[in-house]
Amino acid sequence: MRFPKLAFIFMFVGCLVVYLTYVKRHYDDSKLSVPEQLPQYRTDTRKHPTSGQVVSESFQYGIMFDAGSTGTRIHIFKFQMEPNEAPKLAHETFRAIKPGLSAYADEPEKSKEGILELLNVAKDTVPEVLWSSTPLMLRATAGLRLLPGEKATILLDKVREVFSESLFLYKPDSVSIMDGTDEGMSAWITINFLIGALHGTETPTVGMLDLGGGSTQITFALQDEITIQTSPIDYVTSFQMFNISHALYSHSYLGLGLMSARLAVLGGIEGQPSGPQELVSPCLAPDYSGQWEHAEVLYTVKGQKPGEPIYESCLRKVEKMIYKQVRKAEEVKNMDFYAFSYYYDRAVDLGLIDERTGGTVRVSDYIEGAKKVCNNMSAGGIKESPFLCLDLTYISVLLQELDFPPDKELKLARQINNAETSWALGAAFHCIESFRKHGTC
Repeated sequence: MRFPKLAFIFMFVGCLVVYLTYVKRHYDDSKLSVPEQLPQYRTDTRKHPTSGQVVSESFQYGIMFDAGSTGTRIHIFKFQMEPNEAPKLAHETFRAIKPGLSAYADEPEKSKEGILELLNVAKDTVPEVLWSSTPLMLRATAGLRLLPGEKATILLDKVREVFSESLFLYKPDSVSIMDGTDEGMSAWITINFLIGALHGTETPTVGMLDLGGGSTQITFALQDEITIQTSPIDYVTSFQMFNISHALYSHSYLGLGLMSARLAVLGGIEGQPSGPQELVSPCLAPDYSGQWEHAEVLYTVKGQKPGEPIYESCLRKVEKMIYKQVRKAEEVKNMDFYAFSYYYDRAVDLGLIDERTGGTVRVSDYIEGAKKVCNNMSAGGIKESPFLCLDLTYISVLLQELDFPPDKELKLARQINNAETSWALGAAFHCIESFRKHGTC
């Protein structure tokens, strides 16, 4: 049987249409399977300052919001990318506002204003052509960890609303509450990246201490097999960066940040605003009476009547509060440590370091500083800093409980090579790599 010529032509055209439709659909599906808007480098050209030759440099931006217990900060990182080399931090733009997100727990809509203010800083910093390929991230720390789950979720949803309209590269999982261990690990990455210890050089890594408002972290590279064997399993973590594996001891003590510890020493109870709101403590000057706000609760705080020396009475209170809450880590005696946040601030208050440049202190400096401040308070001094005796006593006890001896030196720095020494840089590294590999943060 012979097919009419016209019928053959129609059949051929029909098959061709079906084939092309299949190819197009297959091509579209393959495009959808690739993560959208992966971070892209921007290549700039410039003349070399000495040779005069035109050279090309590739850059990648990343934006990290740090939603802490006392404030929200934005870090805008500009990385210089080199083939087969670790990225270099070319520049960081930093801004901070107060209060922290947790202060808006009962009025979450008001949290948007501060987020928008900081986003405008990012828009002024990142070239507009790169907005859609610049990852935008927020990590919340102890302030939101301490809130009831529903309140924290609502606040994060408000942030997601603002971020989704920002035109930066954003995914819903880019906004989250950071696990305490991740916070410590990210800060460790930051400090060791900035000193050049993660670039395959012979520079030894350093340990990291961070004292925030709601939690405190300790992280260091494990060197002793005994520490690995005797530490709880959730204190030991490992990761790979720049093709090098690192095994870390890292733990976050929630509720032992300076503000939470201050409340506990004063006799208050975290997360219970209906509890006692008049607090009397031997860590305050005997004639002191004032108000202190913490976690949206306004407390009346007073000193006890004169009796035993303030330092000794306060020391006993602090030791009782922290008893068996902290694990000793033998290895800390034998490696260099950097300390951040309130460790830095209280050293400035004592005049031990310059506020701008930082410096080095010994654990014994905090101990002796606590004794001096407390004794001056009993003599009627230091009224402008009513909590300094308590804070310094707590810091000195905390360090010793972590097994730092009195003669141990700590390096204090807010910046290294003009970059902030917080966990934000390390967390941004992780998110950018995750975006590149998986399309999520």
